[in-house]
Amino acid sequence: METTRLSLLSLLPFLLLAIAAEATGGELSTYIVHVQAEENRVFGTADGRKAWYHSFLPDHGRLVHAYHHVASGFAARLTRRELEALSAMPGFLSATRARTYTTLTTHTPEFLGLNVEQGRRNYTSEFGAGVIVGVIDTGIFPDHPSFSDEGMPPPPAKWKGRCDFSGTSCNNKLIGARNMVAALNGPNGTSARVPPVDEFGHGTHTASTAAGAVVPGANVLGHAWGTAAGMAVRAHIAMYKVCYGKVFVDCEDADILAGIDAAVGDGCDVISMSLGGPSVPFHLNPMAVGTFGAMEKGIFLGNGAYFHGESLYQPNVGFCPLVYAGASGKPFAEFCGNGSLDGFDVKGKIVLCELTKNISVINQGEVVESAGGVAMILASPFFRGYDKLAQENILPASSVDYLATAAIKSYLNSTANPMARMGFRGTLLGTSPAPSIVFFSSRGPNRQSTGILKPDITGPGVNVLAAWPFQVGPPSAPVLPGPTFNIISGTSMSTPHLAGIAALIKSKRPDWSPAAIKSAMMTTTDITDRSGNPILNEQRVVANLFATGAGHVNPMKAADPGLVYDITPEDYVGYLCSMYTSQQVSVIARRPIDCLTTVVISDRLLNYPSISVAFPASWNSTAPVVVRRKVKNVGEVPSVYYAAIDMPSSAVSMDVFPRELDFVEEGQELTFSVYLWPRQSATRAVQGALRWVSEKHTVRSPISVTFA
Repeated sequence: METTRLSLLSLLPFLLLAIAAEATGGELSTYIVHVQAEENRVFGTADGRKAWYHSFLPDHGRLVHAYHHVASGFAARLTRRELEALSAMPGFLSATRARTYTTLTTHTPEFLGLNVEQGRRNYTSEFGAGVIVGVIDTGIFPDHPSFSDEGMPPPPAKWKGRCDFSGTSCNNKLIGARNMVAALNGPNGTSARVPPVDEFGHGTHTASTAAGAVVPGANVLGHAWGTAAGMAVRAHIAMYKVCYGKVFVDCEDADILAGIDAAVGDGCDVISMSLGGPSVPFHLNPMAVGTFGAMEKGIFLGNGAYFHGESLYQPNVGFCPLVYAGASGKPFAEFCGNGSLDGFDVKGKIVLCELTKNISVINQGEVVESAGGVAMILASPFFRGYDKLAQENILPASSVDYLATAAIKSYLNSTANPMARMGFRGTLLGTSPAPSIVFFSSRGPNRQSTGILKPDITGPGVNVLAAWPFQVGPPSAPVLPGPTFNIISGTSMSTPHLAGIAALIKSKRPDWSPAAIKSAMMTTTDITDRSGNPILNEQRVVANLFATGAGHVNPMKAADPGLVYDITPEDYVGYLCSMYTSQQVSVIARRPIDCLTTVVISDRLLNYPSISVAFPASWNSTAPVVVRRKVKNVGEVPSVYYAAIDMPSSAVSMDVFPRELDFVEEGQELTFSVYLWPRQSATRAVQGALRWVSEKHTVRSPISVTFA
């Protein structure tokens, strides 16, 4: 390896720069600053509020974003010393350094029981009509037919957004597109009309999944042929680009918060945000602050054996020698990283490479191809279990599950001349088990608040076909006529499904709160797969509530849940006061909060559609833990609901009072209590459910009981 020598003289300018930076308190960094005006101060315009934000800054050019709707504060470029001076000014609440977040179909509507053909033909039907879905993502490719406005009405009168694309790229389907990335838009909180182009493809995919138009003949390299459609085909889409990059994607939370702020101000009804980051307290999490503000404004957040694999690029490969990349002896060669196969004979062979999150499968394929390999088998590690994903590549490549991986490795060690071939069968529908929980799904328990069961719900997220901005596959692949699509997997794919379903419910029930919509989706889920068996995880064992949440979304049932658990913004404030100080809650609520005068609600008593109770190891009381809930009738009247308990009695004793709920009015609310007694033989975690059953509805709430 070549090294570079620097003289002391050549280092001197760098040393001087470092000393100068230290003299001013360090280098400039982006901070999200939360501030609070005096009680009698009212801002008549956004410019007035922005001028107040400027008063905190040493230079107006330091302002990156000014927040107006879901946060009281701004993002600015500051040195550490400048931040210390700012923190002493009247009105300052807190500041956090900006963090970077990451981005986390033809047949899924049918899988979920939605008739998209009816949605295309019958434009008087609901299917999300009149609802605006704001997508916080990497941008969008506006010319894709998934964003055609054929038959779409104009946006609702409340729409205040804009389109940063020139010409006629926006229409009655894609009604808005804004670039919120400060690094692309310039300083001082200005938002230059830089087009929110999608260099990565993620935003195009998620937007079309949530509310894309009906596109017949969708496919990827000839596979998964069918009609592509979003969950809410009649809903409008507004894109807020908060991430940029073609290979490595950067999403800064200051830009994300600006996107949420703009979406609320523009009039969006539902926000779809497929982004992930570290788990931090709510008042230090700009996404939690922003979504709380959105919630307040009514927005939903070779030996004869053969193995099944998955791939998007599927040219058949005849019998060839099979070799394991790790046999090269180089460090980490098993992952087929750059240079790992140099000097190792793989010419004309099928190469077994280990999957890793640090190297893309495309990069692995490039390494194998450049070394002379003709095909690649992607081996899954143990934690992926039976899961395998269909992915594009530049050469024939198939991912196999862990069981197949172990068998293939055993075969490699059993013979001196291992051989293999690849034969592809195209798209297979109706496979089992489905649905099942994949290895990358978000898992509980909730580390920020143990009394709230997480995750909430699960939805389709594996091998999802949706719109894509550019051609998929190797340069040698035939260019098929028609629009481009791609099949990708991730929690990012599940989120827009759920957001689209929320838009369907919002269209049918425009007066429902975000909590009511979430309740409708959670209490009507499916807890078995299509074969009627319990939902399994990636190891093919029954998945627990920390994997499934309430269950797999069922949009048809969610539209008519019978009962809902509602939560007001004031309830959330009381819940936050059980966790944080008045100042910390004020950051989230964007107004002065005194927790001493607020009715405090512990996490397990928040009116959530699920129940989570944690008993300490020292628990020896004979008194039960009592959990109270309130349900609102949104179904027929009169109606009677009876309590049904699903709980292992050997571990936990459970009772409900009253056992019967009689509703005689629409919108009537009734309260009930759940009593839980742990038994001496209780294990570390017990899970069950409470069902309220009427003649037409079953309203199911999952229950988790844990023991420290």
